[in-house]
Formats: sequence, C-alpha cells, structure tokens
Amino acid sequence: MRILVVGAGAIGGYFGGRLLQAGCDITFLVRPRRAAELASAGLVIRSPAGDVTLPNPATVQADTLKQHFDVVLLSCKAYDLDDAIASFAPAVGPQTAIIPLLNGMRHLDVLDARFGRDHVLGGLCAIAATLNEKREVVQLQPMQSFAFGERAGGMSDRVRAIFELFKRGNFNAAASEHILQEMWEKWVFLASLAASTTLMRAPVGVILAAPGGKEFLLGMLDECSALAAAAGFPPAGPFFQRVSGMLTTEGSPMTASMFRDLKAGLPVEADHVIGDLVARADAAKVPVPKLRIAYTQLKVYEAQRG
Repeated sequence: MRILVVGAGAIGGYFGGRLLQAGCDITFLVRPRRAAELASAGLVIRSPAGDVTLPNPATVQADTLKQHFDVVLLSCKAYDLDDAIASFAPAVGPQTAIIPLLNGMRHLDVLDARFGRDHVLGGLCAIAATLNEKREVVQLQPMQSFAFGERAGGMSDRVRAIFELFKRGNFNAAASEHILQEMWEKWVFLASLAASTTLMRAPVGVILAAPGGKEFLLGMLDECSALAAAAGFPPAGPFFQRVSGMLTTEGSPMTASMFRDLKAGLPVEADHVIGDLVARADAAKVPVPKLRIAYTQLKVYEAQRG
C-alpha cells in the first residue's frame, strides 16, 4: 500500500516518519526547500518514544506528482488547505482514501466538493510536536494518538487494511467506528481552549486564578458543547468530565497551539476552528456570546497582522 504524506512538518513528519521507520511505503509531498533539507540531513525525529534519523526519505514535488496513491495523509493547517489540495490532487485515483488530520469540520466539505465524499475519511490526531531550528521534528510530550474511520460509522475493509499498516507505526493508531463523534469532541476541547487562552492571552492556570476565571472557562466549554449537541454529537459524559478537569486544574500551564501561534505573530486558524462554530451557532440559533467575542478578537489580530 502506497501512502503519500502531504508535508513533512511536525505532524506529517512525525506520523509519516514513524510509518517509514516501520517499513511502510511512504512518500512525502514537499516544497523544494524541504526536499533539499530531507535529502541532506534526513528526516530526524526527537521523541520520548525514541529518536530516529531516516536518511533520504522518498519525496515528490507538486509539479512532478503523476502517480496515484492508495492513501493520502493530509496534515496541513486550514489556511493552507486550498494550496494543499491543488498539490496532491494528481495523486487521487479511483480507490484513493484521503485521511485529513485538520481541526474542526469545514475541511470535510471542501474535500468532499473536490474529490467526492467516498474518498474522504474522518481523522484526528493528538500530539504536541514542532520543528526546531535544525528543522528536526521534535515531540514535546509523550502523548500521541491517531484515529481514523468511515464517516458513516461502522468498520470497512479499507479501514481495516489501512489500520493493519498504521498500527506498525507505534503511535497508538485506532480504527474508529464513531470517528465523527471523536472529531466533534476534539473540536469542542480545542475550540474551548483556543478561544479562552487567546482571548485572555494567558494559560489556563492564570485564567483560573483571576476572579470569574473558572466560570469563564467552563462557560466557554458549555457553549462549544451546546453546538456539538445541536449538530447531533453531544459530548459524552466521560469526555466532558475529563475536559472540565483539564480546564480547572490550578496552576496549569496549558495553552492552545493557536495561542502560541498568536504570541509568535504567526497565522492562526481563526475561521476554521472558531469562526465555523460561530456560523453554526447562528444557523442553529444557539447563543455563544463568549465564543463570538473570542472570534472577533482573532479577526482583529489577523487584520492587524496583515
């Protein structure tokens, strides 16, 4: 089974690298600069699960991509989605399965419109990773997981076949029969954390220590959860209890990656992660005053950033 990993940054580099390390047939679709880096230094992973250097991994660039692949693993940021689609489109054949790892849900509609719903699985991952100054993939914490599945639910032969390969990567791969529920739950948590920490410009522990901080954090979680319920995917009890605990841990340094991007002056996924929820709230007539303010301040940031 031939797998095309779109990009070799923190996410694509980590999961694609682990699959390559396990002997899977992996090709990275990259830009010329990244291709040169990988040819020179290899794909280097620094991780609590074990460091590895993978010399001269197979790469391809968009202008030379001609062959179809069995699986396309898509891990770009939402604001790069259109460019990513244009770059990997020639790799999608009649039987190709696309596994997107983007946050939120809006990307599913975009991919469906371009390739057809049957090609697009649901997917999500949980990992804290970045590229360091040497352009090495660095996993920051031991946590790692990867889930994918048919959006209609249940288990299919293609998901089983892909899972047999992915489990060799030793990153806690899971073939899910309820992937949309899991994607919605991740979105609820991520949006609650991103909206709260970017709006307050502070980690969870600092927000909690302020007057009204706990009520603010749990109120943001309530708004996001209400939207998931309105969409038919109410967060399950154990999930809500776990996330509530994470958002009310005194002294917690936890922030969202969006907060870190904002602090660094980088682009943020304002529309995809927060704005899409606000739009869905308007359509469902669900009040989300806190989330709406968080979205407004993110758009102000984007306008000032230019």
